Amino acid sequence: MQLRMVTLFLLFAIPSIGLSENPNADGWLQWRGPSQNGQAGLDAKPPTQWSSTSNIQWVADISGEGTATPIVLKNSVYIVSAEATDRKSDRPTIEDERSKTIPPNVFYRFHVTSFDRTTGKVQWNRVAIEQVPHEGHHDTHTYAGGSPTSDGERLYVSFASRGIFCYSLDGELLWKTDLGDMRTRFGWGDSVTPVLADDALIVNWDQEEGSFIVALDKRTGQELWRTSRAQEVTTWNTPLVIQNDGKTIIVVNGTDRVRAYDAKNGKELWSCGGQTVNAIPSPVRFEDTVICISGYRGALGVAIPIQSHGDVTDSNTLRWKITQGTPYVPSPALSNNRLIFTGGNNGILTCIDAKSGKSIVDRKRINGLSNIYASPLVANGKIYLTGRDGTTVVLKDDNSFETLAVNSLEGTFDASPVAVSNQLFLRSWKKLYCISEGAK
Repeated sequence: MQLRMVTLFLLFAIPSIGLSENPNADGWLQWRGPSQNGQAGLDAKPPTQWSSTSNIQWVADISGEGTATPIVLKNSVYIVSAEATDRKSDRPTIEDERSKTIPPNVFYRFHVTSFDRTTGKVQWNRVAIEQVPHEGHHDTHTYAGGSPTSDGERLYVSFASRGIFCYSLDGELLWKTDLGDMRTRFGWGDSVTPVLADDALIVNWDQEEGSFIVALDKRTGQELWRTSRAQEVTTWNTPLVIQNDGKTIIVVNGTDRVRAYDAKNGKELWSCGGQTVNAIPSPVRFEDTVICISGYRGALGVAIPIQSHGDVTDSNTLRWKITQGTPYVPSPALSNNRLIFTGGNNGILTCIDAKSGKSIVDRKRINGLSNIYASPLVANGKIYLTGRDGTTVVLKDDNSFETLAVNSLEGTFDASPVAVSNQLFLRSWKKLYCISEGAK
């Protein structure tokens, strides 16, 4: 996120193995959904049209504000948020020449909240920690940008510099760990979405100095391994976790290069350079390749064979490359063999063949959309694109990309849309909306 990106990180947020390969699951347990690519489960049939007075099942107020995408498990919707308090700190004013934002001088409460999926009522709310942040944040970001994730038994939450927390689904704190204070570019703030890989919780910790990726035992929080990413600077990305030939692999985007790690020990398996600054979008898997894209101060998309070895930057084994139309903050979505993404942070849509990289639709402007941080959702033959101003455009999921509806809600929306069963969940900075057909 630099230069204008920073709230991007927030969006969103992350994948967990063991659940990620089941597109039929009645839930959304990780940042990019059950298949880690923006596709909803096969049961998802969200509405096409809504407004503030129609098809709204419920609206819930959020404690404070946040930009992280919700997750859905059984009858619960889980979110995170940060709330400024009236309690002031007596610490001296912090001056940091690197920072373009001023750290607050008040305490924040960092909330984890479970909402009833049917009624929107709060099932439980926990304050993970109350703390004065050591850095400020970008004006389009918040202190709650990392999405939760779950293995179906526990809830894992990252408030980055404030700590990593594990809860039971009933809100009991099971463990917590502190990985230190991140030092982000220009003090624009952190956003770390954890992912699950077998029995480990994977946390990517890219900052201005001393970046690393770490695996924590998901049951205890004990550190299992840590691998340096010293070449990387601040990013706001979420890793992809995949299984291949019996091995669990973690793929992490980055400004210096994309890297793949063995989830068992953190050993680097392969890397590919050429990404742009602030490589935020999450990678996606297509067949036997991983597709990584970035689009700030440049554009790049590349399909890397999963079974690569070493540095493949200039290898002829790469399936394809593209150099235009790629997103800055939003991650791409996959629909069958079609990779769908927006350009920069704008409402300009591109679709390519995920196998060949050939263009299907080249930079089509979507009327009604301007500034976008949320990632696309694919559900029931439709594509949902949500702009920061609360406008969601619903497109037909075929090569026509025909506009089916344009819907509006009040608020600022950076979290990505989530669809489970007949419900669509949209989260603004301050409210959580549940949208379903026939609701009043």
